[in-house]
Amino acid sequence: MTQVAAVGPYAETVTEPPALPRRFASTPLMLVVGSAVWGVVTVVLLVAYAVGGRALDIWFVTSIVGWLLGLVGYGIFRWQRAASTRGSRGAQSGLGG
Repeated sequence: MTQVAAVGPYAETVTEPPALPRRFASTPLMLVVGSAVWGVVTVVLLVAYAVGGRALDIWFVTSIVGWLLGLVGYGIFRWQRAASTRGSRGAQSGLGG
């Protein structure tokens, strides 16, 4: 770890965080797969509702929320990657671009 310039009472203990391992830095695949799974579950529950008369209960709501959270997570990831690419001070390093 390298020392970075910091101001404040804990300035001597501030170090630059290590770079992310490559498997954690390639997040889009995980986000896409997770969102796709929630999307498939949503479609299966909609088909079960249309064909078999299954009620749209908490499982359906959970699958919709899971899918939406995956989309939000992907948006945040893209935002963080853009910040890293343009060299923003608070962005993570090692995300590629």
